[in-house]
Amino acid sequence: MAELRWDRPDKLRILLDEIVSWKSMTLSEGERQFPAKLRAKLQNLEYFQQFPDYLSTHDADLRRKFLTAFYKHPEAKETICLISHFDTVNTEEYGVLEPLATQPEELTKVLLERQDEFQEEVRKDLESGEFLFGRGTMDMKMGLVMHMSLIEKASVEKWPINLLLLTVPDEEVNSAGMRFAVPILEKLQEKHQFTYKIFLNSEPTFRQDPTDISHYMYTGSIGKLLAASLFYGKETHAGEPLSGMTSPYISSFMTREMEWNDLFEETVLGETTPLPVTLQQTDLRLHYSTQTPYRSSALYNIFLMKRSASEAFDLFEKVAETAAEKCNEAYEQICKRHHVEPIGKVKVIRYKDLVTYATNKLGKEYVSDVKADIHYNEAWDDREKSLRITDKLMIQCQELAPAIIVLLAPPYYPAVNSTGNELIESCTSFVKKIAQEKFNLPIKRIHYLNGICDLSYVSYSGTAEGWNAFEENTPVWGDSYILPFKEMQKLNAPVINVGPYGHDAHKRTERLNIKNAFEEYPIIMEELIHMISNAN
Repeated sequence: MAELRWDRPDKLRILLDEIVSWKSMTLSEGERQFPAKLRAKLQNLEYFQQFPDYLSTHDADLRRKFLTAFYKHPEAKETICLISHFDTVNTEEYGVLEPLATQPEELTKVLLERQDEFQEEVRKDLESGEFLFGRGTMDMKMGLVMHMSLIEKASVEKWPINLLLLTVPDEEVNSAGMRFAVPILEKLQEKHQFTYKIFLNSEPTFRQDPTDISHYMYTGSIGKLLAASLFYGKETHAGEPLSGMTSPYISSFMTREMEWNDLFEETVLGETTPLPVTLQQTDLRLHYSTQTPYRSSALYNIFLMKRSASEAFDLFEKVAETAAEKCNEAYEQICKRHHVEPIGKVKVIRYKDLVTYATNKLGKEYVSDVKADIHYNEAWDDREKSLRITDKLMIQCQELAPAIIVLLAPPYYPAVNSTGNELIESCTSFVKKIAQEKFNLPIKRIHYLNGICDLSYVSYSGTAEGWNAFEENTPVWGDSYILPFKEMQKLNAPVINVGPYGHDAHKRTERLNIKNAFEEYPIIMEELIHMISNAN
């Protein structure tokens, strides 16, 4: 039997240090290079020297790739898919220590010397010596390291189940890696004639509040929809304010209606979605002018559990109609006081209906050219492109103003939940039992991971009606952004997330608990894989 490379705590720690040192911030060159480095690392395993075709990289977008590593038992028909992402958020917040942000051992030592800069909780963790600090240690390269260890051990010990390691870029921004991976997961299933038994992610434990120190596992992941509005008023000179209507005036009513609106709250299995907030509010003019601002935009974050994109968009439209009604009432009172005629009433228009109107007025080719021109600007992301396409069309259809155009923008994360599934309930009970018995470690179950993750793109149970509104009202749909809904429906195995324990993802104090990561977590994961393998 071949000697194992990653089977002990000290070996896992060395591997994590190396993987973290490969800088892979989202949209960086390091993110593009990461899969090649990882493939070279896995090629050292005897199994992939024997079966090189089972280790592959695949194209995503923007010259990025994702990696699959497949351990196939000759008699197994069931496959556990191990999902992780290798991108991280940026490191600017480390300041002068940024060169050490991806050097966990060195960073931890330096932070200990500078512990007076931090709050008491962080100081205690530094002094305890129980945590390893660094970008990606917790979110989520330890999960990837764990999957690498499992693949190695399964291939050497000939575990009687298939394991498919999938690690992707871009989870932190648009989940492009996972969206491109979904069709490949389906093709691998067809090629090797297996069934997916479970999708097992290893995102870390996330706190429920700032003082939370509990350890969790998750049997689902919350959904997210990015609703957008373009506010289109009537321009005028600042010296004649009542001859027009500013877009900030219109948007103020919409923002007041959207912020913390209880209508969007969902409570499922005793858990409740966070309320919607405004993520961005922007004047679309590029320069200062004494012409009043008449075009502006806003992005609103909506979390989902049971609602589909179409249901949430219907609700968003109703809120916009309420905002328009209140805006019109207030505006009419102002006009009466100043004895001027109103310029019109604010109306609510879906992006889909704006496109239909613009196509009838200007022609299909014009609308296509507008989209092409916007997509040519590589400096704009999909959110900006969505707003700019809508703006360009409205400039040519100003007779529709004043108006609130309601639309959707990427990314969209469908909610996913496997609570109640027989295998998932068995996994949940098993993990709790083994963690308590072997390590006196209480692990709690949460039904929806509150940090959104790539599990949203498997086990999709929605209908075509549920995503129609997204296709029809997302300006970049089919060009720079797409979701493989039909393939997602075919990947219908249950989901669970079991990950390591740490704190402060996306902060300069991001840290991983050493004992849990390198001693407890590997045993829990290996036992869980065996339990799933033996489950009927």
